Amino acid sequence: MPIIVNLDVMLARRKMQSKTLAEQIGISQTNLSLLKQGHVKGIRFETLDAICQALDCQPGDLLEYSPE
Repeated sequence: MPIIVNLDVMLARRKMQSKTLAEQIGISQTNLSLLKQGHVKGIRFETLDAICQALDCQPGDLLEYSPE
């Protein structure tokens, strides 16, 4: 897939654990892990908004397009 999820990078920059982020945004750790690994087919804007608020970042900081 040409979309790369850089959620793990942002978590490291903010020195936040996945568990903490999952609790803050109200999703399971399993779903957050799947998102971090890029194993999802989509993401709700509501979830993306919550992640951006919690990590104080922009959607472009989390998602990257890399054509194959």
